[in-house]
Amino acid sequence: MQPNPAKPTLAPPITSPRPAIQVIERMNALLDALAQQSEPVSLKSLSQTTGLHASTAHRILNDLVLARMVDRTEPGLYQLGMRLLELGNLVKARLNVRDAAAVPMRDLHRLTGETINLSVRQGDEIVYIERAVSERSGMQVVRAIGGRAPLHLTSTGKLFLAADDTKSVRSYGMRTGLAGQTKNSITELGRLEKELEEVRSKGFARDNEELELGVRCIAAAIRDDGGRLVAGLSISAPADRANDGWLSALERTAREISAALGYEAEETAGSSSRA
Repeated sequence: MQPNPAKPTLAPPITSPRPAIQVIERMNALLDALAQQSEPVSLKSLSQTTGLHASTAHRILNDLVLARMVDRTEPGLYQLGMRLLELGNLVKARLNVRDAAAVPMRDLHRLTGETINLSVRQGDEIVYIERAVSERSGMQVVRAIGGRAPLHLTSTGKLFLAADDTKSVRSYGMRTGLAGQTKNSITELGRLEKELEEVRSKGFARDNEELELGVRCIAAAIRDDGGRLVAGLSISAPADRANDGWLSALERTAREISAALGYEAEETAGSSSRA
């Protein structure tokens, strides 16, 4: 009598991990259901698609509307909100700009021997998303990648504020109180507005020991294919070693990164002579 051949062992089915918090799972289900439709969707349809009770779906949708992740086009009809587009564009821009900046940043670091920072705006702060640095620079990096700093105390932050209108800058001043961190920090709105006018005129921005004593920075703008300011490229150096001779290379590198993102700039002669 022949033995029965061994039955093949079946691999367990692959299941996606589920969120630990039930309301997040339900929120994701509603967002997924909305993403499947190109037109606004009724509460009844969302309830049926997700298996959620109508009152539960309605409650979660109300919170998503408040967070601008969902728009209520009219009573009982919903669609994905603009906040999701903003967040998606932000993530895309950060990923793209880091990829585009990696090699140019290293080249600029080799040229100057100083710390090169790549930063983006998030709310009232900048976030450092990449850095090129070496031990021989002799400067301690206080804010690591992922670190944050107030807009008005940083060179890159001033680039973003200079791109805002007067009302937005004054609102920023009211929200933050323009708190300072060193004796050089700009803490008065009038001084900040004057500084931003200079940034707009020259096309680059400075931090004169305003965030950290002993450290000066200079920053140039990085723009995407739509001409939007998406990041700042800055050189940080000990105050006694800061050199305006780097400005031309900094601006050239920022233009190179912007071009890699699809930005087509009009040629301007002698931009670095504005220092």
